[in-house]
Amino acid sequence: MVEKVMASQILAAIFSFFIPGLGQFYAGNFLRGAMIFIGFIILGAIAAGSVLSVVGSLVGGLIGIFMFLLWLWNIFDAYQLAK
Repeated sequence: MVEKVMASQILAAIFSFFIPGLGQFYAGNFLRGAMIFIGFIILGAIAAGSVLSVVGSLVGGLIGIFMFLLWLWNIFDAYQLAK
């Protein structure tokens, strides 16, 4: 008989704290984890490229705030998925 191993909620949250999407991978939701990880890469590139101009600095700052909120949600989501 094969028993299903439960993912640890704390470990999933810690994984997502360091690498966005990794906690979702750990919890078994591979597509969501990949989408979060790729989204962070794209948003990070846009934010980094937009700080080169004055208007871009504002856009980059707003994207940075959005990324921070998304990062917090990512940690909470990984914790919830590992239940």
